[in-house]
Amino acid sequence: MSKRVFIVHGWDGYPEEGWFPWLKTELEKRGFNVFVPSMPNPSKPEIIPWVNHLRKVIGKPDKNTFLVGHSIGCQTILHYLDTTQGDVNFGGTVFVAGFVKLENLKTDEEKDLARRWLTPLLDWEKIKSLSNKFVAIFSDNDPWVPLSNSDVFKKRLNAKIIIKNKMGHFSGSDGTKELPDVLTELIKISK
Repeated sequence: MSKRVFIVHGWDGYPEEGWFPWLKTELEKRGFNVFVPSMPNPSKPEIIPWVNHLRKVIGKPDKNTFLVGHSIGCQTILHYLDTTQGDVNFGGTVFVAGFVKLENLKTDEEKDLARRWLTPLLDWEKIKSLSNKFVAIFSDNDPWVPLSNSDVFKKRLNAKIIIKNKMGHFSGSDGTKELPDVLTELIKISK
């Protein structure tokens, strides 16, 4: 069975943004089937519509199913895994700028939206039981995602942590058009 990768963009993101097209192309060259769904209402992401959309796009997951999230896409994946039913074992997940806390949100609307994503308690043990292959990539100068988030991913999921120097939020608006670490780690965890 072929390996499938699902790349979940972030808040205000879209499938053609930043490093997503590059990663899709590189993975397809290596025989992966890659999907970068356009998530619903990206300027005002909500947990239930995003998780339901991801669940619909993925269909039946298995050990050849790999997930990549950017920013709130990581939260989407965490909530998706937390609500996955049945005996499922995913191939692995790569989180880019994943978070359980944020900083420097400016407006009350931003703060409220973030709070709705961060308030529900996640069953980290359940999430961890669905795969033993997690990687979390952070930047030392991300304006919204403090590096302390890396400790949570390490402690809760035993994730391999990669800290990049001066990569901002890894967004297309930061100029990030390629992210070789994601490709390298996906190849490693898919073997």
